[in-house]
Amino acid sequence: MIKNSFEIIGGKPLKGEIIPQGAKNEALQVISAVLLTKEKVTISNIPDIKDVNKLIELLIALGVEVNRINDDTYTFEAADINIEYFKTEEFKTKGGGLRGSIMIIGPLLARFGKAAIPKPGGDKIGRRRLDTHFIGLEKLGAKFIYNPDTHFFNIDATHLTGTYILLDEASVTGTANIVMAASLAKGTTVLYNAACEPYLQQLCKMLNRMGANITGVGSNLLTIHGVESLGGTEHRMLPDMIEIGSFIGLAAMTGSEITIKDVHFKELGIIPSIFARLGIKFELRGDDIYIPSQSNYEIETFIDGSILTVSDAPWPGFTPDLLSIILVTAIQAKGNVLIHQKMFESRLFFVDKLIDMGAQIILCDPHRATVIGLNNEVKLRGIEMSSPDIRAGVSLLIAALSAQGKSTIHNIDQIERGYQHIEQRLKALGADIKRVDTNLR
Repeated sequence: MIKNSFEIIGGKPLKGEIIPQGAKNEALQVISAVLLTKEKVTISNIPDIKDVNKLIELLIALGVEVNRINDDTYTFEAADINIEYFKTEEFKTKGGGLRGSIMIIGPLLARFGKAAIPKPGGDKIGRRRLDTHFIGLEKLGAKFIYNPDTHFFNIDATHLTGTYILLDEASVTGTANIVMAASLAKGTTVLYNAACEPYLQQLCKMLNRMGANITGVGSNLLTIHGVESLGGTEHRMLPDMIEIGSFIGLAAMTGSEITIKDVHFKELGIIPSIFARLGIKFELRGDDIYIPSQSNYEIETFIDGSILTVSDAPWPGFTPDLLSIILVTAIQAKGNVLIHQKMFESRLFFVDKLIDMGAQIILCDPHRATVIGLNNEVKLRGIEMSSPDIRAGVSLLIAALSAQGKSTIHNIDQIERGYQHIEQRLKALGADIKRVDTNLR
């Protein structure tokens, strides 16, 4: 039987060092990019998580030769791709169960002129439209034909040609897909309102090492001069900024002394300062973040004394993936904060579980929640709950580790889609957590 639940005895401070995994969202991009060349590409610091492993399995099924050099380093050689695999039921199953599968479209269209993909899956966090991907690729010359009976997209891109594209939203995955397709298109593509996250910058730098000609990296205006072909390269991924933020929140909520190693601090943008506004103390030691044990932390107000609002925005704004962590961390702060989740309409629906644990939270609407901090005067209580998505799952896990008594979290597959070996790494810090067989009630 699959042990699909965590049992946590909370209320214990943790202590020690933790190394963040490689960045999940970067992995889905740079691993897809290996399809752009027949030459060998070596990628290191790849996280051992379900979403990434599923993408690697999908590439293997497509014909990519994959070799695992060590725990986090792989070589990829996409010399012999089976285009007919797109028509199989197996591909429909593998591709449909992984939202990251959308990332293979751009490179396949660029190199082979055709592709097919089932409607992708992923988190149930609200509408995640794919229009940005499709419209951008259509402007390059791709033609999409959707079959509503099979829920399959068939794409023809025999003549990709560079053009001017103004994105309707600064979609990270949409930008990545378009950049990969444009790198081998004829002529020049100017991409405005492009995403400029560090992970997207990493992809562009990797493509340039492969022989692409991309300028404007780090800005929202990218210029891609198409080239005839791309070659192999070596690439090391950044640490996962979402994990780093999660561990900062974990340390604060549990009153723990934790050092987060090798964080690439300059790539974290506004993230550390948002946690600092919640009153969380930390020190930068070299490239490590040291968080001392704090019995209390106080949320800042705005200069005029009004309640602090934390909202998500495209980079360099605050990433939506950490709003759930900010929300749960604020539960034991002194003061109040309004969390405004603009991008996804269902990501705050897990707060009912936190309220059941004793948190003081008002869910204003699907996008906004007000947290009234308990200032550690009242501890959360352990309950039985289920993880709805990756980020909410880890937020519930942090709440459980801070709570008095036993908590059980079901559906932990969702957590493990984004956090590698989380049980073992938390145990190494002193957490009382174990995997159990339970029946979801």
